[in-house]
Amino acid sequence: MSSKRAMKQAQKQAYAKHRSNITNSRFEKKIKNNFLKKKKKN
Repeated sequence: MSSKRAMKQAQKQAYAKHRSNITNSRFEKKIKNNFLKKKKKN
């Protein structure tokens, strides 16, 4: 594998990881908020 190709692949992987981190953290925040709201009601 040429170094150019390796660099492109590494960038793609880093970007994919970054995107999944954003969506995961957003999802986790929603769960935490719902959990806290339910606790406050009780």
